[in-house]
Amino acid sequence: MRKVYEVAGFKFAVEMPDNAAEWSELAHYEPFLSEDSGTIVFVAELVEKMPDMSGKQLVTASCIAKDQPRIELYELDGQWLMEAAPDMDAPARVYLLTDKAFSKAQFRVLGSSRFSVNTVLMLMFALSTACLDTLLMHASVTMKDGKGYLFLGKSGTGKSTHSQLWINNIGGCSLLNDDNPALRVVDGVTRVYGTPWSGKTPCYRNLDVPVGAIVDLHQAKKNAIRRQSMVEAYASIYVSFSGYRFIKSMANGFHATNEKIVSSVPCYSLDCLPNAEAAWLCYKTVSQ
Repeated sequence: MRKVYEVAGFKFAVEMPDNAAEWSELAHYEPFLSEDSGTIVFVAELVEKMPDMSGKQLVTASCIAKDQPRIELYELDGQWLMEAAPDMDAPARVYLLTDKAFSKAQFRVLGSSRFSVNTVLMLMFALSTACLDTLLMHASVTMKDGKGYLFLGKSGTGKSTHSQLWINNIGGCSLLNDDNPALRVVDGVTRVYGTPWSGKTPCYRNLDVPVGAIVDLHQAKKNAIRRQSMVEAYASIYVSFSGYRFIKSMANGFHATNEKIVSSVPCYSLDCLPNAEAAWLCYKTVSQ
């Protein structure tokens, strides 16, 4: 069976046997179902067996924190091989073998189907669109008056909390995505898109709005906000999206997209407490 999904205007295909248990883990992808036509940025196929991997050569390994997913990247016979686990100490739960263009992939599930399929599709989306004016962000996004406001920050900073403070205290706010929204520059306008990936919050909305502002959060003992310089804004965004910066073509794509975003979207730094005052201070400043 083959199903096609569309996220941020990009279509991708998933191919698995009709009776594969992994299909049941894609229910939250249903809002993104699309017709199988037009350009497909990547195809991901579930397989029962991977090719001989004894010749793999480690390129890099990433793990942001002990309780965050671990992804190891290898080169294997002119392709990329990725092994992913849900945390630093867990064994690999999925193998992903893809061409260097990230357009055609095979994957084998070893453990949790939901973690495995989500990881494969999120990685392939981020990597296949890296040169297409698109960034898959680590951010929480709240919508208000037809615009999206992105809250960035290190893990545990309070991105989800700040979004919820807007929703609970400022009328007319709603959540677009709580962990992995997509930013895309279209005809000079930066838009933010809901995706099938939203962390621990089940918010899978196939919606998009222009970006009103991007806010980098910092925990503090008092609330204060200021506009960032373009250099500061570039740095805040740079550490907040998914992708491999050491791949030259991808790095060039990231740079071009980031430059377009900071040139057109106001970016702020917010020192904040987890209270309504912080939400109101932020909203009144960034919505002007």
